[in-house]
Amino acid sequence: MTRIEFIEFLKEFRKDLKENKTNWKNRTLEDFLEAMEVYTEDIQGFYDNMKMNVDADKPTWENFKTILKGASIYE
Repeated sequence: MTRIEFIEFLKEFRKDLKENKTNWKNRTLEDFLEAMEVYTEDIQGFYDNMKMNVDADKPTWENFKTILKGASIYE
């Protein structure tokens, strides 16, 4: 994923929050950031369980995208 593709993702991500707020578990910034912190700690397990060959310790635009999406629903 390129930086430009990540920017497009962010536009769609924000639009999704605006249009589908009830689908988001973490609607406040505080809740979202807390979920993002915990999800980031757990993301390698997600990659491993999904049999994805991804190293969460190597930051990529795709990893950032996955973390943001996960934080929107992570409990």
